[in-house]
Amino acid sequence: MSLFDIRVPAVLLRIDRNPFHHGTLGAVRSLGRAGVEVHVVADAAGSPVHRSRYAHRMHPPPPPGASEREILAALRRVADRVARPAVLVPLDDASAIAVSRARDDLAPHYLLPEMPDNLAERVADKAELAAVCASADVPHPVTLVPDGPERAADDARRLGLPLVAKWSRPWLLPAGSGLRSTRLVHSAQQARELYLRTEEAGSRLLLQAYLPPGPDRDWFFHGYADRSGAVRAGGPGRKQLSWPRGAGLTAVGRWTPNPEVRALAERLTGALGYRGVFDLDFRRCGTTGRYHLLDFNPRPGAQFRLFADSAGLDVVRALHLDLTGRELPDGDPVAGRAFVVENYAPFAALRTAPGSRELAWYARDDRGPGRAMWALWCRHVTGRLRERLTATAPVPAPRPVPRAVSPSLTDNEKASS
Repeated sequence: MSLFDIRVPAVLLRIDRNPFHHGTLGAVRSLGRAGVEVHVVADAAGSPVHRSRYAHRMHPPPPPGASEREILAALRRVADRVARPAVLVPLDDASAIAVSRARDDLAPHYLLPEMPDNLAERVADKAELAAVCASADVPHPVTLVPDGPERAADDARRLGLPLVAKWSRPWLLPAGSGLRSTRLVHSAQQARELYLRTEEAGSRLLLQAYLPPGPDRDWFFHGYADRSGAVRAGGPGRKQLSWPRGAGLTAVGRWTPNPEVRALAERLTGALGYRGVFDLDFRRCGTTGRYHLLDFNPRPGAQFRLFADSAGLDVVRALHLDLTGRELPDGDPVAGRAFVVENYAPFAALRTAPGSRELAWYARDDRGPGRAMWALWCRHVTGRLRERLTATAPVPAPRPVPRAVSPSLTDNEKASS
């Protein structure tokens, strides 16, 4: 008898159009290998995910910048096609928040964790996170939310430079704006100029004390809070390599026991009454040694497959089992297990690694996405290089125009005069 109730399909939802979101592929493979029918509501144009043998069907996603009504309509269309209740798995913050808001409308079609109203939105909003952490006694970098451009400059001076500037709801940033969800600010003038783009960004600007990166300072915790609130599956991981270096996503991560990080995760989710999958990012202060929470994502992190335990349980499988009334197996942590994202850390992917390791794209039983990713990535990198070369190419100086000593008539002009 299967551990899973394979009569219940899974629907994966991702609004973000990033074709290199390896977490989507991880969820497809994790549930598909367990025998679950997997439907993917995401942009399939150029994405390697649709090449997976475990993706039962790709469905059109909501349009870019979709309203909650449009997202709900898209999910209802999928529900009509699937024709039976399914476990719904949001894979980005915008999806998680939209699903949380539309919970009552989605309930007849989808299985979802019971969670306090607006909690997904509260924890994902980076300006609200400081208050959330304070209420649970979880360390968080000093954060200020300016109410004007001059106040932004003053706050930058108060916090000290450099500092971190973030948009509180990065999923609202318009495509092509050049605005980044997080950036390092080196002057009060930069803070002031960023604030002036608040309306364009669509959410509040916050300024945060900078905790410098360093060896053994970047950590994350992925988990699943079951219907009782107990944190199951997942675990603490250490970021060994990021892309971009020092401040980006996890390119190489390792499952590393850390009781302090686990205690912080359990304290926070318990205090909030959180239910479902979550992904937390921490940075350890080099001065005090305390772990500060930087981000709370109310959905699976892209590297969640790092935490597949000895029973094969990960946070996405835990979600399906719990929502279908099945028992979660008791597996042991696989300390030292590694996860490598090949396109961001190609040399790490080529090196042999002791112990258990999983690659984000390549899999022996599912080779199609890996091949498609490399073809797409090469085109992406080539395009970026071409853009940079075009932008930095020297502009030829204008040729000097000789100054005429005296005007003269051409033969034609002479003939017509």
